Amino acid sequence: MATKLLIVESPGKIKKLSQILGSDWLVKASMGHVRELASDGQDALGFDLTGSTVTCRFVLRSGKGQQTIKQLQAAVRQVKTVFLATDCDREGETIAWHLQQALHLKNPQRVVYTEITPASVKNALSHPRQLDQNMVNAGLCRSVLDKLVGYKGSPLLWQLQNGAKSMGRVQSATLHILCQREQQIKAFVPQDYWNVYVNYVEGFRAYYLGTNQQNDSQPSETPLLDDTSDTKEQTNFESSKVLSAAHADSLVQQAKVNQHQIVSTEGKSTTRTPPPAFVTSSLQQAAGTRLKFSPEKTMLVAQSLYESGLITYMRTDSIALAPEFCAAVRSWLEVHDPNNVPKTLAQHRQVKGAQAAHEAIRPTDIQKRSADLRVQLSADAFALYVMIWKRSVASGCQNARIRQTRIVTQSGNIFWQAKGQLIEFPGYTKYWNNISADVQLPSLRQGQILTLQQALHEQKQTQPPPRYSEPKLVQVMERKGIGRPSTYAATIQTLKQRQYAELIKGHLQPTKLGLEVDCFLADALPDLLQTEFTAEMENQLDAISSGKQDWQKYLTAWNRDYFVPAIAKAKQFIPRHLSNQPAVQFGGSLKQLSSTQPPTKQQSGQHNQSRTRCPQCQNYLVKIPSSKLKKKHFLKCVSGCTDVVMFWSERDKKWQLPQKGQTNSQSVETTNAQITQYSCPICQKLLEEYRYQKEGLAKSLLRCSDSKARSDSKHKEAVYFHTTKGWWSPKFGELP
Repeated sequence: MATKLLIVESPGKIKKLSQILGSDWLVKASMGHVRELASDGQDALGFDLTGSTVTCRFVLRSGKGQQTIKQLQAAVRQVKTVFLATDCDREGETIAWHLQQALHLKNPQRVVYTEITPASVKNALSHPRQLDQNMVNAGLCRSVLDKLVGYKGSPLLWQLQNGAKSMGRVQSATLHILCQREQQIKAFVPQDYWNVYVNYVEGFRAYYLGTNQQNDSQPSETPLLDDTSDTKEQTNFESSKVLSAAHADSLVQQAKVNQHQIVSTEGKSTTRTPPPAFVTSSLQQAAGTRLKFSPEKTMLVAQSLYESGLITYMRTDSIALAPEFCAAVRSWLEVHDPNNVPKTLAQHRQVKGAQAAHEAIRPTDIQKRSADLRVQLSADAFALYVMIWKRSVASGCQNARIRQTRIVTQSGNIFWQAKGQLIEFPGYTKYWNNISADVQLPSLRQGQILTLQQALHEQKQTQPPPRYSEPKLVQVMERKGIGRPSTYAATIQTLKQRQYAELIKGHLQPTKLGLEVDCFLADALPDLLQTEFTAEMENQLDAISSGKQDWQKYLTAWNRDYFVPAIAKAKQFIPRHLSNQPAVQFGGSLKQLSSTQPPTKQQSGQHNQSRTRCPQCQNYLVKIPSSKLKKKHFLKCVSGCTDVVMFWSERDKKWQLPQKGQTNSQSVETTNAQITQYSCPICQKLLEEYRYQKEGLAKSLLRCSDSKARSDSKHKEAVYFHTTKGWWSPKFGELP
């Protein structure tokens, strides 16, 4: 009989961990967060700020949260020792603390590991520790801070009557980045210019340099492609800009009438060091560029690989690799690629604030056969695993060596230039190529006379700065210090779900609504949009994590000295930003209404509005007539929340959400599932689309329509999530 209990976050880890630990262990999952801030008190915040003290009130998450705690309480009673093995980051530490509180654990053992392998898990269990209260405090501070900003700031947006749903500490700063770029694009004035070049019979092209050979006297450094760059893109060479057609024609004419000869040939060898192994942000960037995954999809696939024990923890900002793994890469290279074994490993500077105890994202076993994994994994999971494997191996290889060349020719008083490069030794680029393609120049001598084949020019226009792709936006967020590894994907997803931004031809573009929201916030709460302001808040959370800052003093001072005055001042900007055409009902869903004044009159063609707010979005609920109820109506949210209804309790004399087990006479049946044309990969019955709420966001998934079959263990992985490309499953890949 089991004597020890290991509690993890995700049920996807249970099978692998149970195999590792054996019969003496129970392995249970918390299903993520089990508690949340209550929706009571002033503005339904669930906490009070008094002096320099923060008093939080937590409740179990409705439905699954309560059921999960009951199951975990039963498991706790069966064993002698409880180990909390939630994820090894700030959020995971906070979840472990909530579990301790909810389960009334007196002395839980906290264990962390970065890979689900026998050696790593058993090593973690042999070195348990106490909960890190500093990390917990940082997690609590972030929860309170985000709810404070969202619940106090969002009602300002609702008064605009344009359909805006929410603002957020990280969300709004990220939206501002998109809107600033959009403003740059709209303000951009294109300029005509001409690219002038000559082609030689000797087999190369040279571009107009100028009338001075020293304009560009050295071979240029070969640019390294970052993780947002497409390796298939060709390097585009251009001449010095010529700003008129007459000048371009004159240069072409002079090139045709004058003799051409070599003025100089230059060359040098240079090296390029391997890139570090992936962190969360670089993984999302590379997967977005090379595999066309959205950040959200990248993290879903990476989560499945982690839970299968194939890669290390995928939410990390550390580029460190375990010495054992570095030795394993070296051993593999000695057998399979001995010329690529380096004398010493490349050294990279850690990102400021990175958690040194963590590792980069890497395979847990470099020797696993790809043929076996191809059968075991979905196509998406296999592609992501291979990409992680290649990057990890590349980080342990030799430098690449590149030969850069430059030829300068002259015709009359005009100089022309050709640049080339040749990879002399590929080194790490055999596994991870981030160097543009070779451009080989012929071997020529100084003073050699050349034969002109063509002299041409082409008219071009300067281009505005490009809109951000999802990978590029993640890179910008990381560089500006907005958010953390666990929030990049969620923030971008929120902007799309709130209809503040949309993905058009692979690039994020703010919508009209997004631009209106940003314009208002730029007037009303300008500091919250500044990346430096948001980054400093993240730095303060890091300081709390390391025990250098008291979270309650920081939060209360920030609220008192900045936020309360800022919110009061922001209200004066509402009239000038009011929509001339308030949001109306579309498809049965009423857009956001003002939250400061309870409506009193029935609007034409709409239901009466109540004075009770939705527990999720805090908008006013509307009254839906029902002859079955004693009150003759129930309340429903029509502001975008999925199936949020409330019924009057005669016993408690208040409006309440429906309780589990209510009969049809007590509630109005709501349908969250709809049958689709897709077949279940297990039993071939039709899949149904199930809609649900997660952390206040509307989500949907596909699952088997047979409710009894879904309880079968074979069906647990027969779930498809909605991505930008369609329906996708970690086990079965994309639906056709």
